[in-house]
Amino acid sequence: MGITEEQIKAIPFHRRSPLFDEKEKATLLYAERVTRGAAAIRDGTLEELKKYYSEEQIVELTLTICVANFTNRFNDALQVEPDLG
Repeated sequence: MGITEEQIKAIPFHRRSPLFDEKEKATLLYAERVTRGAAAIRDGTLEELKKYYSEEQIVELTLTICVANFTNRFNDALQVEPDLG
């Protein structure tokens, strides 16, 4: 999908990592903030995303993040092991 193993390992440190460009850093920061507490997202976060994404893309990105969070919480609560194929 275009992401290296090195980048996956660097995700927890994405803000300081040279492995991610500014768009990727903004996207990862947004995903982190939606996951940890979307009510705390500030206007500046959305303005940063608008440099790289259209309104429609931001909606789709947000939905994707929320579905991933829902799936993880659902599986964790019911102790379901995902079928990864």
